[in-house]
Amino acid sequence: MSKLYIVPTPIGNLEDMTFRAIRVLKEVDLILAEDTRTSGKLLKHFEISTHMQSHHMHNEHKMVDSVLQKLQSGQHIALISDAGTPAISDPGFLLTRACVQEQIPVECLPGATAFVPALVNSGLPNDKFVFEGFLPVKKGRQTRLKLLAEETRTMIFYESPHKLIKTLTHFCEYFGENRQVSVSRELTKLYEETIRGTAKEVLYHFENKTPKGEIVIVVAGK
Repeated sequence: MSKLYIVPTPIGNLEDMTFRAIRVLKEVDLILAEDTRTSGKLLKHFEISTHMQSHHMHNEHKMVDSVLQKLQSGQHIALISDAGTPAISDPGFLLTRACVQEQIPVECLPGATAFVPALVNSGLPNDKFVFEGFLPVKKGRQTRLKLLAEETRTMIFYESPHKLIKTLTHFCEYFGENRQVSVSRELTKLYEETIRGTAKEVLYHFENKTPKGEIVIVVAGK
């Protein structure tokens, strides 16, 4: 029976690719990739020659039906993103939901995702936490921050380098300058770094050192 495989890929260090992930990507009939150019480098490194097709946030709505047809015809398909686990702030949810509704088997392999090492590295409580992903850019941002100001669990956010200062400033404003914050960037890569302290201290650090790379912010609950 055909199956959709959700396959995590490294967030930086290629050694984090699992043997199982490599085998699955070699055995499936088709790989759906967020960016075929980025994924092409990964596949070449591991000598994977499986055909790829682009599947990203701008075309995933239109592609669901055609992918379902391929699966229903007996093809095995793997979904990968540029880095980490698909559907975690990346395309994947719509296709997975459609497969579940059509009773097509879905198998998600364990593997790399950025927020887990960032949470553990933070030193903040991790027995209970909430993953927020990217905050709204404009509409709904203030409302979301006001709501999260009362959240008692540890919170995890993704952020881009050019918006980090703005977000940390908002954390000082809505959560308080003394709220504990941990910012991890470039996880698993050569210049991996985690900065911990109060919201005010971490903001000051990045005001004086331009942030670069992929960023995960972990914030203590109220």
